[in-house]
Amino acid sequence: MPLTEKNELESLRNASIQSFDYFYTQYSGKLYNFVMRVSKGDGYISEEIVQRTFIKIWETKEQINPDKSFISYLCTIAKNMLLNEYEHQAVQYIYQDYVKLKMKEVDNTTEQEIDKNLLEEYIDKLAENLPPKRREIFILSRKKGLSNKKISEQLHISESTIETQLSKAIAFMKSQLQKHYEYILIILITSATK
Repeated sequence: MPLTEKNELESLRNASIQSFDYFYTQYSGKLYNFVMRVSKGDGYISEEIVQRTFIKIWETKEQINPDKSFISYLCTIAKNMLLNEYEHQAVQYIYQDYVKLKMKEVDNTTEQEIDKNLLEEYIDKLAENLPPKRREIFILSRKKGLSNKKISEQLHISESTIETQLSKAIAFMKSQLQKHYEYILIILITSATK
């Protein structure tokens, strides 16, 4: 190493701005070319790494060994920074993939919720086709969750009549729902697993 460079390194270790400028002028272009080769011609990342390497040099100037090759030291720092950058990008890529997957799951959940609502709407529409009293019994039983005894008391109809009307309503629903059996089964299974 030329004596001048060794002296400059000593000065740099002692926080000389002039020495820092000297090394930046001497080596920034060479370091840029080195990073360009290693990064397969990525100009943006090469400029970024050169800047960050020289910032690191200034921040850790006291650790510089004036007896060792400065360019090798620069290249080692730059290469490590580049590897860290690639590692960071890989983690970010994996994370973004994970987020996309989670968002997809959320979207699917929303779709399943919509499907469940559509199924309920479909059943409500089918209920409109029932005779008025049968429809009322069906709604009180299936939608309001009332027992046959409660419905019987509320409507002043015998429990056996309630059972008969409900079984007829359900038979009608089943016959209609069977037309879309596979689709409805999928909705019910996915909704049940939530």
